[in-house]
Amino acid sequence: MDNVFKHIETKLIHSGEPDPRILGAVSMPIFQSAMYETYGGEGYHDIAYIRLNNTPNHAALHDKLAALENAESALVTASGMAAITTSLLTLLSSGDHVLFQPDLYGGTRGFVINDLPALGIAYDFIDASTPDSWESKLRAKTKVIYVETISNPLMGVGDLEAVVNFAKSHNLVSIIDNTFASPINFRPPELGYDLSIHSCTKYLNGHSDIVAGTIIGRRDLVEKIKHKLDHLGGSLDPHACFLLHRGLKTLALRVQYQNDSALKIANFLNDHPKIAKVNYPGLETHPAHERALKLFDGCGGMLSYELKGDAESAEQFLKSVKLPIIAPSLGGVESLLTRPALTSHAGISAEEREETGITDTLIRMSVGIEATVELIEDLDQALKAS
Repeated sequence: MDNVFKHIETKLIHSGEPDPRILGAVSMPIFQSAMYETYGGEGYHDIAYIRLNNTPNHAALHDKLAALENAESALVTASGMAAITTSLLTLLSSGDHVLFQPDLYGGTRGFVINDLPALGIAYDFIDASTPDSWESKLRAKTKVIYVETISNPLMGVGDLEAVVNFAKSHNLVSIIDNTFASPINFRPPELGYDLSIHSCTKYLNGHSDIVAGTIIGRRDLVEKIKHKLDHLGGSLDPHACFLLHRGLKTLALRVQYQNDSALKIANFLNDHPKIAKVNYPGLETHPAHERALKLFDGCGGMLSYELKGDAESAEQFLKSVKLPIIAPSLGGVESLLTRPALTSHAGISAEEREETGITDTLIRMSVGIEATVELIEDLDQALKAS
């Protein structure tokens, strides 16, 4: 953990940087070499090789990412899903059991439902907001409890403090997907989470031009996950490492602006006659608003809302917007809109979507850094046209 820099804005720029700088280079160079000269070492995982996630580009990112959340260690991966699946496959084996909240990112939920049972790993879903109900789901071989900081796409905020306490009292590993919040708004290791996972594709990189992931947290667990990742091969290439390293430098500026813009947009939509419901923790009407204010430094740039009407109305709205791009990812400098029923949650059944509240008229919005007033004007004209 980096103890030199006090504030996250400074850590984003200076933590993890080579000291001394490599030939005086102000920017971290790209080490485009698959392997390095090897002089001994303690074992296979110490060999300097891209697939073993230990090149100079990897090392700089690991130090910087750990510093951002005040954690012991960090590891970058080839994607957010590589971070999620490798972590779970490291900590769970046949006969084990894991607890998940149900309103997960569709890729995570699909892995839980379709892949874990095939490996002999059992699961149960828990309501992240009702800790009193969790004990009844425990089994003798429950090993992990897994939640999201802000759930995708309904923007729920569970009792995140209770998750940590429950995990500690029952000797479980606590994992949280912190992608939507980013370290600017929330740093799970400070609350006691064992592992914090991000899709770096989103806010951490912020420019919609790479796919990457990270696992941040306890050194012993991160090391175990690295060993599994070394064999599974989900390493990040040096050029993607460089782009992520560069994107991180502006994270605070981007997220702080997106926090402010998203709240203004959520308030506008909340008062609009063509909107049935807005999901955003920053709104006083959100069921977990007080919890979000207590835990977070900002409520993020993600929101979702249901249009009045049907799927055809939702499609007409998406065709009518001019500024946001209709695309399924999030966290970049450009605003993005998507219908989760057709993108992030298309892989689960209509019945499951209905159970979790993902309707055909639900729109998820990732607020970029465009002028807020222009985004609101554009959304207004699109709603009038739908």
